[in-house]
Amino acid sequence: MLVVVALGGNALLRRHEPMTAAAQIANVKIAAIALADLARDHQIVIAHGNGPQVGLLALQGAAYDPAKPWPLDVLGAETEGMIGYLIEQELMNALPEGAHCATLLSRVEVDPADPAFKAPSKPIGPVYSMEEATQAKRTHDWTLVTEVSGGLRRVVPSPLPQRIIGLDAIKVLLGAGQTVICAGGGGIPVVRNSAGEMQGVEAVIDKDRTAALLALELKADALLLLTDVIAVFEDYGGPDQRALSATTADALGGLDLAPGSMGPKVAAASDFARRSGKLAGIGQLADARAILEGRAGTRVTQEKPVPLI
Repeated sequence: MLVVVALGGNALLRRHEPMTAAAQIANVKIAAIALADLARDHQIVIAHGNGPQVGLLALQGAAYDPAKPWPLDVLGAETEGMIGYLIEQELMNALPEGAHCATLLSRVEVDPADPAFKAPSKPIGPVYSMEEATQAKRTHDWTLVTEVSGGLRRVVPSPLPQRIIGLDAIKVLLGAGQTVICAGGGGIPVVRNSAGEMQGVEAVIDKDRTAALLALELKADALLLLTDVIAVFEDYGGPDQRALSATTADALGGLDLAPGSMGPKVAAASDFARRSGKLAGIGQLADARAILEGRAGTRVTQEKPVPLI
């Protein structure tokens, strides 16, 4: 069975946790255990988020020269290499001898007319207090929004992925028995200019939407969107909060979800379930196998819930 797994950036570097190499490595080791467990029985393709990490690199660049920041497509490529390396190394440490793994940088084409460019929604970087956010806004003129869990974060445009460039290389590696890590951070955002050439753009693509597109293109048997919460909730944070288990894409359509966190996950899962007729799961990283087997998380199907794998 081919399973596309998307790891949330906050699952790899948790909210309010120090943004240090030691913290990142410790969390990746935990992730590798869950991934290795899946990889023993299934062929997996791993995508990952980069929100905290790309925001950190942006801060570092701004500290060097606020007037000439590094563009987000370049920072996305840097985080894709950095996080991919850490995942590959710890996954190979967790897998049996003889396993194979390859990490790819993935460009992803987006539409330059996507309305997301005028409505930033993707959170990146650390969580700020009100005082810190006021200073960041004054210094960098960033757009900031309040998180559901408290605090404020910078948001940037998050256009929808249209095409994964280099898909053939991913298929070749899968055919050779490799575990592939690709489309990190949603992929490096590029557009085709008037001359027909590709060029990077200021955006961070949502990794769940790219993972869903990747799963569809690869004809995967299942899509797992793994994060730091156990499931999708109705009335999240309210008096009637309730975790959803088996549900449908249509049933999820009526939920009011945060646009920068759970909203894209539900949209991606629903899109994959509708278009493929297969299972999409959302839940905690440590529950990856349990979600696939129907024992944890939120399992999304095309119509009515069916017996799970």
